[in-house]
Amino acid sequence: MTDPLVRRDLERGVATLTLDSPANRNALSSRLVAELIEGLAWAAGEKAARAVVLTHTGSVFCAGADLSEATGGDPAGGPRHLVQLMRTIVTLPKPVLARVDGHVRAGGLGLIGACDLAVAGPKSTFAFTEVKLGLAPAVISLPLLPLLEPRAASAWYLTGATFDAREAQRIGLITRAVDEADAGAEEFLESLRTASPQGLAETKRLVTAQVLRAFGEQEDAMVETSTRLFGSSEAQEGMRAFLERRPPAWAQ
Repeated sequence: MTDPLVRRDLERGVATLTLDSPANRNALSSRLVAELIEGLAWAAGEKAARAVVLTHTGSVFCAGADLSEATGGDPAGGPRHLVQLMRTIVTLPKPVLARVDGHVRAGGLGLIGACDLAVAGPKSTFAFTEVKLGLAPAVISLPLLPLLEPRAASAWYLTGATFDAREAQRIGLITRAVDEADAGAEEFLESLRTASPQGLAETKRLVTAQVLRAFGEQEDAMVETSTRLFGSSEAQEGMRAFLERRPPAWAQ
């Protein structure tokens, strides 16, 4: 049997889904995305689960797209599956909390944006690295742009620079920067355990309405944009350069 890339646990009213693919920095491979969607369905069906925690092993929460897959095959597959995953998180009738204490890049930020709550510890760093690869943060903008401070979104999207958890909180990417990730997550979970399932589900519908409108209005266009970019010669060069640890052809 192959070890799962997403581990499941249910304890004290909380279903925990742990990204456990450290060999490729918890990248969004087709298999990991499929297992995570299955894990979310499991969590939704567990009556004892009042909330869901999305967390990780290793020093990286999620590195974004699996570039070894993105440099071959159907360029539409990755964007389509990521949209499905983010929509599943947003529409899950239980609050989803991201517990982060490691590096987050590109598509991994989309996962955080789709979650209802997010806490990040001192080891956390964030970067929209797409621009350095000939790509753009298109599909992940569906949950993110309704949340992010506009000037900050422009700065971090365009530069691809790295920022810390305090800045992530300031711009609206995460809920709270904390000194200790487990303790920070537990503070929210204690409150969620005392809330009614119906109350949580209906309240989540209220607070996710704007994000869901973005999905309804822009999903097809964002998938088309990502597909076009992933299939372009410039992005293929950028992704190969990253995998080969060399500057891309356009770098100056």
